[in-house]
Amino acid sequence: MSRLPLRALSLGPHRVAMPVLLAPMAGVSDLPFRELCRSYGAGYAVGEMLSCHQELWSTQKSRQRHVQTQEQGLRIVQIVGHDPDMMAAAAQAQAAQGAEVIDINMGCPAKKVCNRLAGSALMQDLPLARRILTAVVAAVTIPVTLKMRTGPTPEQRNGPELARIAEDIGIAMLCIHGRSRADRFLGAAEYDTIAAIKQQSRIPVIANGDIDSVDKARRVLAHTGVDGIMLGRAALGRPWIFAEFTAAINGGAPAQIDKHERIRCMLRHLQAMQRYYGEEAVVRLARKHVTWYARDMRSGAEFCKGFHAQTQAVEQAAYLSSFFARDQDVFATV
Repeated sequence: MSRLPLRALSLGPHRVAMPVLLAPMAGVSDLPFRELCRSYGAGYAVGEMLSCHQELWSTQKSRQRHVQTQEQGLRIVQIVGHDPDMMAAAAQAQAAQGAEVIDINMGCPAKKVCNRLAGSALMQDLPLARRILTAVVAAVTIPVTLKMRTGPTPEQRNGPELARIAEDIGIAMLCIHGRSRADRFLGAAEYDTIAAIKQQSRIPVIANGDIDSVDKARRVLAHTGVDGIMLGRAALGRPWIFAEFTAAINGGAPAQIDKHERIRCMLRHLQAMQRYYGEEAVVRLARKHVTWYARDMRSGAEFCKGFHAQTQAVEQAAYLSSFFARDQDVFATV
């Protein structure tokens, strides 16, 4: 099979050798998950969105969304909010702490975000979006990127207009989810708007939405001509998907992720979360991720029932090891 037609891209002083990106996902793309995805080939991984309200930053949850200086790859912090001055101050604060890229969230469709005229709600107020972009770009010397949608509604796809505004202001890269705010995650993503934005843009454009395989990426690239692919939900319980993309870009044989590698991946992820969050906090978080891993397991329901019954981190790790030891064909379809 031919190579996946993607090549390294530049982002300010940074070179992204593998333009297959991990999307920012609240409650998911934490440091352990970002580093796991990078180990399989993700060339760029965006952290969970951080509110621009700095008075909220003292909570444990917010501190874990700040720039992580121990991060091995590019340190990318995504900020969300509706006040230009507060967004600029938040960007400055994160840059001072070591962030290498600031990403502005104008793509989140969650009600609690949009009700505050933040996230994708900003696409219905382009003058305010312009003021936010201008303030943040002026506030920092590091690259600023934008995550956006196609528009407020399917009938009002103003993504190309926002993209022009962003490029003129100095945004370094656009990541576009192929749905409107009103679509949330329903229906199928559309790529015509992304293609139109790419055609008019001189900066890198990244396509996001419903890309769950190399074959799908190939079709999206042919349709849009974008510079990179961003994976979100496709990576949940399947961080090794980035190895498949790496092989396709390099023109090598398809990556073979057998059942043993999947088991090792789950154990590595659990251990990384335990180190990062501590024994007490990790139990609930681990259940969420393990449920996603179990979707492809022959005995996934049985496995999840047993795993969720464990109340201590050490018990969760022991359960994983013992379950796979007695059921070597747990991924029988692989």
